[in-house]
Amino acid sequence: MCMDSEKLYQHAKTMITSSTNTPKYMSISTVKVGDLLGVDPLDIERGLEALVNEGRLQKSKLPQPPHYEVYQLP
Repeated sequence: MCMDSEKLYQHAKTMITSSTNTPKYMSISTVKVGDLLGVDPLDIERGLEALVNEGRLQKSKLPQPPHYEVYQLP
């Protein structure tokens, strides 16, 4: 991975905690985050998957359309 996973985690955590959804969750656009951080979106996607595998984030799909993949804090 070409970016700092802690920086990505802090960015994702801030996005999730500032979400108005209840419970707190966020659909994260890898393209937008990659643009903000100056990193390839594929690296963001890999980084998010690594954070999920480490147990630092949880990933699920919304049951209703449009069935976005969303991230939550454990």
